[in-house]
Amino acid sequence: MDFKVKTSDEWAKAKALMFPDRERINWAQLKSDYAKWQNDGSWISAGFWFGFDVAHSWMVGTETLLIAMIEEPEWVSDIFNTYLDMSIAHFDMIWDEGYRFDSIDWPDDMGYKNKTFFSSEMYRELLQPIHKRAVDWAHNKGIKAQLHSCGDITTLIPDIIETGVDGLNPLEVKAGMDAIALKKQFGDKLLLQGGLNTVFWDNLDQVLPEIEQKVPILKQGGGYVFSSDQSIPNSITLENYRAIVVAAKKFGAY
Repeated sequence: MDFKVKTSDEWAKAKALMFPDRERINWAQLKSDYAKWQNDGSWISAGFWFGFDVAHSWMVGTETLLIAMIEEPEWVSDIFNTYLDMSIAHFDMIWDEGYRFDSIDWPDDMGYKNKTFFSSEMYRELLQPIHKRAVDWAHNKGIKAQLHSCGDITTLIPDIIETGVDGLNPLEVKAGMDAIALKKQFGDKLLLQGGLNTVFWDNLDQVLPEIEQKVPILKQGGGYVFSSDQSIPNSITLENYRAIVVAAKKFGAY
């Protein structure tokens, strides 16, 4: 198995299929779910789909994209912009129909263990303008913008703040993200979510002390949302999960 799109010519063929269409939106389900969300008082977020992670994981492959970022930056920018154009076009349709949401969020994993996939300079050159366009779209509607990025992206955070991003998750501990240090340095500029190591969640003797130690610091002054630093693995028992929820409410309450 391999990626179908590995050159700019193959991308052009794929791009021709990417056009806004109201039929891509499940209006009946949206109408039903939206009413429930409103009645529940839920925070409603629009899931955008664009960026480095989407391009390398779903379209061209990691090696192809990283090389192209150096050798064919115009092609890479076109991929990023096309995906974002699709998100904006469809959520404009939804917004224009009267549906309102509180924020946008998008997944853009830009790091792995202790490193980013690319330099801060390359972020500023290729990805920051795309991120900023999404953030500006949200802010122009009076709503927030939250970025999801796994891996250690500590070196990118000053640029992410400059981009205008309001919130960041999941603060992946095992990749090298230090939630306490991030809170102290950037907590007045960026909402933080996560920072609790899911590796510990199947062992209450490990996870409960981590919650007790970290959460009171992370919640100081507001601007923190409790969550794990990655997806919850199937090994976590219901008993453990309930105990974690109790601890989160105990140490996270104001």
